[in-house]
Amino acid sequence: MRKHVVSYAVLVIISVLGLAVLLSFGSRLQTPAATPSLPVSAPNLAPNLAPNLDTAPAPALAAGLRETLSDPLSILLLQIVVIVVAARLAGAVFAKMGQPSVIGEMVAGILLGPSLLGLLFPDALAFLFPASSLGMLKLFSQVGVILFMFLVGMDLDLRHLREKAHSAVIVSHASIFLPMLLGVGLALFLYKSQAPEGVAFSSFALFMGIAMSITAFPVLARILEERGLAKTPLGTTSIACAAVDDVTAWCLLAMVVALARAQGMASAFLTIGLALAFVGIMLLVIRPWVDRTIEKTRFHGRTIMAGTVVFAFAAAWFTEVIGIHALFGAFLAGVVAPSQKAFRAGLRDRMEVLVSVLLLPLFFAFTGLRTQIGLLDDMGSWLLCAAVVAVAVAGKLGGSTLASRWTGMSWRDSFSIGALMNTRGLMELIVLNIGYDLGILSQKIFAVMVVMALVTTFMTAPILALVESRKRKEALQESLLST
Repeated sequence: MRKHVVSYAVLVIISVLGLAVLLSFGSRLQTPAATPSLPVSAPNLAPNLAPNLDTAPAPALAAGLRETLSDPLSILLLQIVVIVVAARLAGAVFAKMGQPSVIGEMVAGILLGPSLLGLLFPDALAFLFPASSLGMLKLFSQVGVILFMFLVGMDLDLRHLREKAHSAVIVSHASIFLPMLLGVGLALFLYKSQAPEGVAFSSFALFMGIAMSITAFPVLARILEERGLAKTPLGTTSIACAAVDDVTAWCLLAMVVALARAQGMASAFLTIGLALAFVGIMLLVIRPWVDRTIEKTRFHGRTIMAGTVVFAFAAAWFTEVIGIHALFGAFLAGVVAPSQKAFRAGLRDRMEVLVSVLLLPLFFAFTGLRTQIGLLDDMGSWLLCAAVVAVAVAGKLGGSTLASRWTGMSWRDSFSIGALMNTRGLMELIVLNIGYDLGILSQKIFAVMVVMALVTTFMTAPILALVESRKRKEALQESLLST
């Protein structure tokens, strides 16, 4: 041991001395810098005067620190730290309240924007989220949403949908078309006052209708799992309905985006035709080929991960290029992913942590930076917000409840399905951001719709808790009467 210590000390001493000698010789090679001469008229500084403050060590250090803090990478890293910590804290708080943690993460994103942080500490908001950094934050958030939509598509079990096809199609389509009809009707009253200048009524109205029709399939599934209802008839039917709802709503959204982006009807029809061809190729050609390839070939885990990410982003790129949206391609890539449960479970375990813990909170924060609750600054604005929430609840919860009852379910189960289908959550925020990026939604109506998404999602857990409580009371009363 002593021998090794001595050897190490000798090595360090020789290295330090060698570096000192080399640096000494090297310093002789450089050309001495010319000393700038003072102007003739400049007075000489007396030796007893204080040094120039600009060259003092403390101000120089402070200036260097400010420059480092304003570096784009430094800002991005600080944003990630603040956003992830805020999302985890808010998620934990909402989980203790009986709500899915994702609702807390959504709220945290709103609180980090101008609605709270900018209202109380505007300088902190300007320092943490300068305008120059928003482009990078948007790109990271979009990558997260693309991967998230891939996971959502991968969660769809097409065989399960076929088993529940009758009730799922009726309930989900009723929960799409009735809210859409009400949303388009509401757009008649909002178009002149709330639509951005130059936006066609058809684009504004159809987008409002689709925004009313969205169901947050992942949030719904998480609520069912947390309440132990995922394997019950109510749970399986709700998941099937939400899955059909998602597929239908995203197809309708793709067509609306194509119409909004297109330059004329010929361009719109071309985009829709390319989209239909893409869907057909993915479902009829790519999906069977992928299943056969995975069954016959044993790929290494990293190879599968790389291939999956490339496939998801390639599909997203194609749908973005043809004029729909990258998210539709990512969603469809998830749908046609290999159907083996072990493959999907392993892939989800590898991707979900990165997406849910890091990338999605960035999307929530970026959405929060766009949401200005302060725009709802008078009674008329809040009445508008209440009207939008009422129309959304009436169309989604009411339509789903009536359709479920029509298929033969009890009123209690029908109402529970209606409450679950009324959950909008993250999917609604994704749709709203698409509308904002396309210039279809103004800042004010965007804020109103974000509030609607939060309110309708927050309603779900209390409604289910109330239904379950009444169910337990009725069961207790029946058992007492029977004894």
